[in-house]
Amino acid sequence: MTKSTTPAIDQKPSQLMFWGCFIALITTSFAFITRAFMATNPDMWPADFGLDNVQAQTLFGHGIWPFAISIILFSLVIDKIGYRIAMIFSFVCYGIYAALALLAHSTAVGTGLEGDALVAAQAKGLKLLTYGSIILGLGNGTVEAFINPVVATMFHQAKTKWLNILHAGWPGGLVLGGLIALGLGDRATEDWRLLIYIIAIPALVYLLMLIGAKFPVSERVAGGATYREMLAEFGVIGAAIAGFLVLKQLGMVLAPMFENSEQEAFKLFENAFTYTDAIVYISLGVAVLAYGIYCRSLGRPMLILLCLIMMPLATTELGTDGAITGIMEEPMTKAGYNPLWVLIYTSAIMMVLRFFAGPVIKALTPLGLLAACSVAAIIGLYCLSSTKTMFAIFAAATLYGVAKTYFWPTMLGVVAEQFPKGGALTLNAIAGIGMLTVGIIGGPLIGRMQEDSAQAALNEAKSGVYEQVSRKDSYILGEYTAVDEPKLDSLGEAEAAEVRGIVKEAKQGALAKITVFPLAMLMGYLILIFYFKSKGGYKPVMIGGGH
Repeated sequence: MTKSTTPAIDQKPSQLMFWGCFIALITTSFAFITRAFMATNPDMWPADFGLDNVQAQTLFGHGIWPFAISIILFSLVIDKIGYRIAMIFSFVCYGIYAALALLAHSTAVGTGLEGDALVAAQAKGLKLLTYGSIILGLGNGTVEAFINPVVATMFHQAKTKWLNILHAGWPGGLVLGGLIALGLGDRATEDWRLLIYIIAIPALVYLLMLIGAKFPVSERVAGGATYREMLAEFGVIGAAIAGFLVLKQLGMVLAPMFENSEQEAFKLFENAFTYTDAIVYISLGVAVLAYGIYCRSLGRPMLILLCLIMMPLATTELGTDGAITGIMEEPMTKAGYNPLWVLIYTSAIMMVLRFFAGPVIKALTPLGLLAACSVAAIIGLYCLSSTKTMFAIFAAATLYGVAKTYFWPTMLGVVAEQFPKGGALTLNAIAGIGMLTVGIIGGPLIGRMQEDSAQAALNEAKSGVYEQVSRKDSYILGEYTAVDEPKLDSLGEAEAAEVRGIVKEAKQGALAKITVFPLAMLMGYLILIFYFKSKGGYKPVMIGGGH
């Protein structure tokens, strides 16, 4: 074994620092679930700011996309500015979000305004809340940017185990946040500022725990790996993947600024590109060229493969959650239970299992665990595609929940163990790639699969009806057709109800198609398992070339 003699590697791990990082992750989870609750409850943000469903989801999304971008960009500089600065920055972001959210409330709620004056006040409040959400997303991403390398450095001999325990904080926060939201009940609905105050509790706790802590020097820096070597691990190919997703996401957010220009797409060869597309691709080319000139590396092939695997992994874990929650919501509501219990139940499973990841990882190895979870996800999703009873749905969802428990943190562990020279960049960029993939490609692709299933089912059951109730649209992978809800009302109440039933059942059946994502993951993990078997087995890499 190659052993570094630097204090950053040899010092005893700080449990205070670990639990401070854990609570920081709980804060991001609190922020996520409370915003989801406020954005989707029609008596909260939609009512107070005059939002329809699309506007409410757009507002919710403004708290997510900055997360993925900041986790990547901060990873480029975090070793230079230090973990403490990143931690303080994240706390400041939470403070600004809370201040802007409270200001938005005072601007639009309880003012006694009516008519145009009320609409103007709601628009002003929405703008404040949008800015606050973006800043919150930056803070959430910064939390991940510093906690992952801190824990990987402190527990460098058991990275995957401790990253799994660390990431029990995410479902743990969902459980606590969900229980608090249920406990507050109507009080939270009447005054959603209560949910803003909730975020302040864990934020203050992690600030107090970490403000005086002695953060370790990162394993990369302590081991003598240079900044250029860190960038070389990721390489031009990795930078191109991450850069495309970052710029594409920014382009999607900024596209409304070019609304008029977008209608006059210019031609390049025989393909039409909008002005926003042009900005994205030109910026990407310049950035990747500069990156390549500096690092002089295409990237490590195994790391590129892991980046590609992370795309279906993130889609499997995050992209299917909305569809599964929708399937489980109806039987829960009929049984007289709040659908939020579904999220609490599945999150509790993940939290408990991540705390006890060590023995499982030891028995199966990280790649063996990921392969086994891929198989379980395939079976769970396939069963969910056809189950009808509440018991059967919960049984299949439990299997799926167990499968997805280990996906994210174990992938981070594999990257940290195999590419220590990549430091914070490789560890966090792969997480950012996963998050961005879900929003840009994975989530919409799952929606496309469900719409295609609905089209096939309607054409088979009621010939000619689909053309009456559908509309054409487009997304990043091309054009598609979808059921248009307003058009259903033109069919009459009885027929519309029948068509909705067919569509719902078809969309549930589409979960069987989604098994293609964990199947792709399984193929990738098997390739890696056989590769390591040919090398004598899976072993973590230490900086210096040893194991």
